[in-house]
Amino acid sequence: MKNKRVTPGPGQESVWDYPRPPRVEASPATIEVRFGGQVIVRTTRAVRVLETSHPPVYYLPLDDFAPGVLVPVEGTTHCEFKGAASYFDVIAGRARNARGAWTYPTPVPGYGELSTRAAIYPSQMDSCTVDGETVQAQEGDFYGGWITRSIVGPFKGGAGTWGW
Repeated sequence: MKNKRVTPGPGQESVWDYPRPPRVEASPATIEVRFGGQVIVRTTRAVRVLETSHPPVYYLPLDDFAPGVLVPVEGTTHCEFKGAASYFDVIAGRARNARGAWTYPTPVPGYGELSTRAAIYPSQMDSCTVDGETVQAQEGDFYGGWITRSIVGPFKGGAGTWGW
């Protein structure tokens, strides 16, 4: 059965043990994102948002992105927990990804760390790594979760999971 909880092994976390509403926590990992054939951000100052049934979403300090990579664009969306999200086109060399990153410039209380960070859709980049491990993108085009060997599901986002 696709939605049966996977029991985590040693050194793993189950997304079904993550809280709702989500929690923000600092990550000591080295995060690297490549796009347009170049490294657009490399940081050890990320935070990750953990929410029931979702792989972690990493938020990376805006100051750690290469200059000119994040270009603000019009439009917002709303998260019931974090507030209004604003978007960026991601540009590197000749590559451009429309609305490939987002931030919460004035998040609701409890999510203040997100105001100076942006999240990236890993499915839309050349590669994203956590401590050198290449990330598998969460299925679907709505969430931006990063799946590594240390995270087990099943994960919300793919076909047939909307009502979980």
